[in-house]
Amino acid sequence: MSVKDVNLEKVGFDAAEKERAGTYMQVDSQVLKCTVKQEGVEIYPVVEALDRFDWAKKYLWGVLPEDSSLGNFSNGYFIRVLPGASPVFPVQTCLLIDQDDVQHVHNIIIVEEGAELNVITGCSSLPGKGKHIGVSEFYVKKNARLHFTMIHMWGREVEVLPRTGVVVEEGGIFINDYVCLHPAARIKAYPTIYLNGEGATARAQSVLVSTEGTDMDLGTRVYLRSEGTKAEVVSRAVSFGGRLIARGHLIGEKPGVKAHLECKGLLLSDKGVIHAIPELEGRAKDLEMSHEAAVGKIAKEEIEYLMARGLDEDEATATIVRGFLNVDIIGIPESLKRELDEIIKMSDSAM
Repeated sequence: MSVKDVNLEKVGFDAAEKERAGTYMQVDSQVLKCTVKQEGVEIYPVVEALDRFDWAKKYLWGVLPEDSSLGNFSNGYFIRVLPGASPVFPVQTCLLIDQDDVQHVHNIIIVEEGAELNVITGCSSLPGKGKHIGVSEFYVKKNARLHFTMIHMWGREVEVLPRTGVVVEEGGIFINDYVCLHPAARIKAYPTIYLNGEGATARAQSVLVSTEGTDMDLGTRVYLRSEGTKAEVVSRAVSFGGRLIARGHLIGEKPGVKAHLECKGLLLSDKGVIHAIPELEGRAKDLEMSHEAAVGKIAKEEIEYLMARGLDEDEATATIVRGFLNVDIIGIPESLKRELDEIIKMSDSAM
């Protein structure tokens, strides 16, 4: 089996680049493609960017503490949007494991002042064992906006251990959408977002599906460090027999911050485990923080209610699961929407 046999469309990768501002694709440690199609966007392999620009070095380990235990990164993407630029189409990236036992990458995204960027990144692997260790550091400057959508489709024997740190300056907006619908041996991720500037905003959404044999431990932590900062963390978790931990941690450090955390899980198998861990931490007065967490199954009354209005049992179940998984992720490709429909069909079988 070769890279060509992997259906990268399912992780949002458009090989034709018809509506893409640029493309970065890496297989194991080899960069296969690095192209730019719109002005105001710069894309390089991170090793090349660090060699080319002395100023780029300050962004390496600028958010996260350097950790030698993560190993030496082989490459990764370096994306920068110039001040005031607003590409019409998203930049796409793809990280794929083929033959390497471990893939080490270090990714850096810089959205300069007043600029906007939409990134769709897809990660996948060929059949076999492997491990992905990815470090990502994002910088959203004053009044800038970054919408980052990550779609994972790993193999059943792959371990995924990423670390992500994000800094958002005054008036900046960071939106993070994470989708994982396919099984992996283990996925553990806990991105940390620092809202450092006044009026900075973060929104993180995740759609998680855990099948039997899958161990997922995922969440988002947000530090609200300036007045007027806002954060919302929303997760939807469905277990078909796997273990799934959904975390969220909001830390309000200044008066006037607003934040909400929502974790909801749906168990469709007696073998599954869902553990929702919402945390709120207030360090100043006059702040507004809330959370909502729930884990359960599809209520019989809900199915009967829909059946009384003309749906059969399968249709009623599918309707409920579809509504549960829908967190209104903007801009996901049609191929991913079809994947969600496949998950809904799986729920019918599980029921």
